[in-house]
Amino acid sequence: MADGCLITLLFLSLLPLLLPSFSQPLCTDSRAPSTSKTPLGFCKYNGTTCCGSAEDVLIQKQYLAMNTSDSGCASLLKSILCSRCDPFSAELFRVDSVPRQVPVLCNSTVSENSLQTSQAKNDFCAQVWDTCVNASVRNSPFAASLQGQVGAPANSTYTKLTDIWQSKADFCNAFGGASVDESVCFTGEPVAINNTTTQSFPSGMCLEKIGNGSYLDMAAHPDGSNRAFFANQQGKIWLATIPKEGSGGTLELDESRPFLDLTDQVHFDTEFGLMGIAFHPNFAQNGRLFASFNCDKAKWSGCNGRCSCNSDVNCDPSKLGTDNGAQPCQYQSVIAEYSANGTASQLSLAESAKPLEVRRIFTMGLPFTAHHGGQILFGPTDRYLYFMMGDGGGAGDPYNFSQNKKSFLGKVMRLDIDNIPSAKEITDLGLWGNYSIPKDNAYTLDKELQPEIWALGLRNPWRCSFDSARPSYFMCADVGQDGYEEVNIITKDGNYGWRIYEGPYLYTPPQSPGGNTSQNSIMPIFPVMGYSHTDVNKNERSASITGGYFYRSMTDPCMHGSYLYGDLYAGAMWAGTETPPDSGNFTSNKIPFSCAHDSPIKCGIVPGSSLPALGYIFSFGEDNSKDNFLLASSGVYRIVRPSRCNYTCSKENATTAATPGPAFSPSQASLLGNPFKSLVLLCSFLGLLLLGLV
Repeated sequence: MADGCLITLLFLSLLPLLLPSFSQPLCTDSRAPSTSKTPLGFCKYNGTTCCGSAEDVLIQKQYLAMNTSDSGCASLLKSILCSRCDPFSAELFRVDSVPRQVPVLCNSTVSENSLQTSQAKNDFCAQVWDTCVNASVRNSPFAASLQGQVGAPANSTYTKLTDIWQSKADFCNAFGGASVDESVCFTGEPVAINNTTTQSFPSGMCLEKIGNGSYLDMAAHPDGSNRAFFANQQGKIWLATIPKEGSGGTLELDESRPFLDLTDQVHFDTEFGLMGIAFHPNFAQNGRLFASFNCDKAKWSGCNGRCSCNSDVNCDPSKLGTDNGAQPCQYQSVIAEYSANGTASQLSLAESAKPLEVRRIFTMGLPFTAHHGGQILFGPTDRYLYFMMGDGGGAGDPYNFSQNKKSFLGKVMRLDIDNIPSAKEITDLGLWGNYSIPKDNAYTLDKELQPEIWALGLRNPWRCSFDSARPSYFMCADVGQDGYEEVNIITKDGNYGWRIYEGPYLYTPPQSPGGNTSQNSIMPIFPVMGYSHTDVNKNERSASITGGYFYRSMTDPCMHGSYLYGDLYAGAMWAGTETPPDSGNFTSNKIPFSCAHDSPIKCGIVPGSSLPALGYIFSFGEDNSKDNFLLASSGVYRIVRPSRCNYTCSKENATTAATPGPAFSPSQASLLGNPFKSLVLLCSFLGLLLLGLV
């Protein structure tokens, strides 16, 4: 049994190498590709690209300086240089994490390229050799450096391929490659991945109500179990067990025993409260958790920090006046760290955390009493903490904070909370708390940015998420001012236009005591989805977007791959589909929804209609099984099988037998932190599997 288990484990360890690894759009500097405001003049890439106008001009200058003697070769070299603009450039220019100056050229002599249909294009490396072999090129990208790095520029002026490479085979061994496991190589044209999957809009969304509580945020337990944390705006966090879909069960949650109670620190009001929770990816080993909330320095001595309106951002707090009776920076936005260490024999079994703050990660005084976002998320691949902050309030961002690169307002920040600097370092570096700066933050591209900033030009980001299938898709909904609600793909150094633009439309602020930013001075990234206020209400009453998730569960297979979002006030929801996949081009439709007839808790109905009375849609949530939830003022709802609401989905029966396997119980999940116990658990499970008992 032990030998068989070890053989099985060996097979499982090799399984990721045997399964295909699907390519996804990503730029060489780890940014997601985006749509340029103006078409590129030299590199003819349409739609999403990894280049802006500045990069396009630099590539053109490099091309002209090469002064290639052969026109056919020059055309190929242009395509090779421009491949840096390809949405898949990260894979084209990195092999085994080693950066290259030249993309991987498709070479059918290595193996058949499964991504390209033309046999001739599979020989692109040979085509480059045959065309350019006798051409003279100044500072050829194919000249090997003294260090022997592939494709590094040489010190010589003119070279021919035959000056360096003895044969076509040697050349293509150095620069060629084939598509293996659906990675990509360059054919002379933008990468095109064959994908016959057609994405259609789901016919409707079926919900079941599993809880009556009103919560603002949800976070799946990092141990992989069927549990999740729920936080309310007043300042309490609960740990709940989520019932299996269709079981008739409800959330197992004891309102009288919160996991963590921060109500003494949290200032609760209409736009204030506990705004976000995040659990360290290694929570099951280190017990670290984080809360983002607002406090009132007039009521809590621990509420202290620098004002976001200061001389660094050309803002004088004494000139702000009052807002709803509050003085500038009376209210603060705080990220604090807490711990569950010592509360249980194993952290996965912990049912409470200590209410004593371990350290203050970030504190900032707010100029007004609105638009301060507050969500926190850990990046799924980089494990840094992302912090979403609004423009601070005031109609039309009067002090232009969102475009001010020295201000944290209207920004997405990215912090390293695993490397805590000393108190002296914090003071010397001018940090706003206990964190360090990731070395690849956006300031490496724009020296004018505060180093904490990842993206700018946002009004009030309300609920962001990383796609669990494609982590480079970092989606953020941004609440509009007067007319438009938007969804953006957040990327490193991205500028999302506010307050020059509201969504895709130019915006004129009612007053500008803080000055203006000119339209031509920025390269805004426009939203990929959104809606106008008249789309949800003919009378143009208030609208406020709530961002959601890419639906990756197979509970509703017809919803799989759609991005879901809603409106806080209207009770309306949309499903966005990307066509073609990985293109960045989305189409979104308002989606009908209803409540399952066998919902564990009966759903209320909007008077005069058959719609569930959701109330306000505060947030969406995702559990460890990738099921999606709605956190509404009327309760907690889960998206369930469409047939439970009589919606038609042809894929449902085909996937019924392929529903997710059993989630780990808390006791099983706790074994995952111990390699030996994990081995025993896995072997036991495999043994039962072979006996047909699971």
